[in-house]
Amino acid sequence: MTAYAIAHIRPTTMNEDILRYIERIQPTMDPFGGRFLVHGQDVEVLEGPFPGTVVMIGFPDIESARAWYASDVYRAILPLRTDHIEGEVVLVQGVPADYDASKTAAALRAEAGL
Repeated sequence: MTAYAIAHIRPTTMNEDILRYIERIQPTMDPFGGRFLVHGQDVEVLEGPFPGTVVMIGFPDIESARAWYASDVYRAILPLRTDHIEGEVVLVQGVPADYDASKTAAALRAEAGL
């Protein structure tokens, strides 16, 4: 099942380290089947404060996403980003193609006795 690395990146001033990180990230993702789904796009904020932008990378599965983030090749470039950009990064597993939120609601309702 597809998994995602999602980053909420706060506004920052561009510098050489950040540019080197962007230039070098793709080869770190390739062995793990990672590809950018969202990168460098403006966000349309509909609710709440949301300074910055979003980066989303898709992986074939959660194990691949974890292996990429923990890999020596990615860890070698990570400080180029973390030393200059504030934000949060999460890994999350996607849902199957036939996912139905109403079934999840029914299960949660039953579990809560509602």
